[in-house]
Amino acid sequence: MTTENIWRLGAAETARRTAAGELTAEATIGAAIARMNAVNPDLNAVVEDLSAEAMERARALDKARAGGAAPGPLFGVPVTIKINVDQKGHATSNGIVALKDFIAPEDAPLVKNLQDAGAVVIGRTNTPEFSFRADTDNPLFGRTHNPWGRHISAGGSSGGAGSAVMAGIGALAHGNDIGGSLRFPAAANGAVTVKPGLGRVPAYNPGQKAERGMLSQAMSVQGLIVREAADLHAAMPTMIAPDPRDPFHIPLPWRGAPLDGPIPVAFTKATYGFDLHPEVSAALDTARDALNDAGYQVEEIEPPMLKECALDGYRALLGETSAMLGPDIAAHGSDTVKAIFDEYFRQFPVYEGTELLQMMAKRTWYARQWSLFTERYPLIITPFLPQPFFAPDRDTEGGEGVQEVLGAALWSYAMNYIGLPAGNVPARLAMLPRGPQPINVQIVGRRWREDLVVDAMAAIEARVGRMCDALWERMR
Repeated sequence: MTTENIWRLGAAETARRTAAGELTAEATIGAAIARMNAVNPDLNAVVEDLSAEAMERARALDKARAGGAAPGPLFGVPVTIKINVDQKGHATSNGIVALKDFIAPEDAPLVKNLQDAGAVVIGRTNTPEFSFRADTDNPLFGRTHNPWGRHISAGGSSGGAGSAVMAGIGALAHGNDIGGSLRFPAAANGAVTVKPGLGRVPAYNPGQKAERGMLSQAMSVQGLIVREAADLHAAMPTMIAPDPRDPFHIPLPWRGAPLDGPIPVAFTKATYGFDLHPEVSAALDTARDALNDAGYQVEEIEPPMLKECALDGYRALLGETSAMLGPDIAAHGSDTVKAIFDEYFRQFPVYEGTELLQMMAKRTWYARQWSLFTERYPLIITPFLPQPFFAPDRDTEGGEGVQEVLGAALWSYAMNYIGLPAGNVPARLAMLPRGPQPINVQIVGRRWREDLVVDAMAAIEARVGRMCDALWERMR
């Protein structure tokens, strides 16, 4: 492989080659930075360039290894970190002008875990204000663009992460997900991700001034966006390393016990009143056929109480958000984000007071129904969005726009409410009138079995291929 093409390597392959001594950390990080310099000016995915300190760290890693230090499992792997998570010495701005100088005193657990494993942070990626949109734009850094073209939003809130990793800026892109913020960008850009279940990845921002609300704690998780499923198997064991600063972290191994016989998989095309686009339907068929051919046992059946679970969960989350974050949005939000929140509150009337407490309690009831369902079906293939991904700023276009962006995403935020792992993987490249765009499907998994989700996504990827290869050909 030529030096110019090192940036194309995924995390697993990069780590294999650095461990074998075929590549140095300086070479892998230098190639990733060169790619960032080439494509990021058009994308605005990375909004804080850490090239200088990344190269210094890469050389230090190589020097330590030459002195006898064993390379970590992610030695020399270039990564990006989303700007809403603490990285020592850098601003945790969360896309908000008022926080542009809010410097983190220490690294968040995931940043520490990645660096302890030998990964190198090359930049910090963009997010919308308050990380609470499915599109990425803010008054501080501006809009992030999708490498497939400006006919598609880059997604949100980890839109910078999704755009960066698919364009070849780093092999791993950190993101987080409270209602779909890992999966929206994966779907928009044709990337692969798994939203971990509750408690899997330790989470904490050392610079935070107060604890988050109970539902925010329960629904928000940290994760990675990648270009191929194997990279999740390579990197997620590092992400889930314990950290005592998260008292609710679950210290389980990445791989669970093998399941006997063909794994039963539930399959559904249910979209609950929203039209299912033919390209999304075809992507779901491809995912189903790929798993059947890979030895899974796929059965079409509708899972329990999805619409009710999703709407109760999101209305409860917005009730908590209104009470705890509302004053900050009013004080520091742009007119655009205030108008979007007004529309959120119209379309998802918030639970307050006793009703909010009741819905927090009912969350366990929904989770129990799904626990029983996943006991029978450890995996479920579902739509993610019923239509191909939307255009930039669609959520600023009143009620109809918010319905397409968020109202139709029932399969997304339902999984946050009940805390189940949910993966997102491309299953089709659609040639649409406005331009080509990937179509992703969702794979929901049994609690604590993210590994099964990633295995299933790898089987689909084996049928479809990596979407980044088609993208890079288009970008060239």
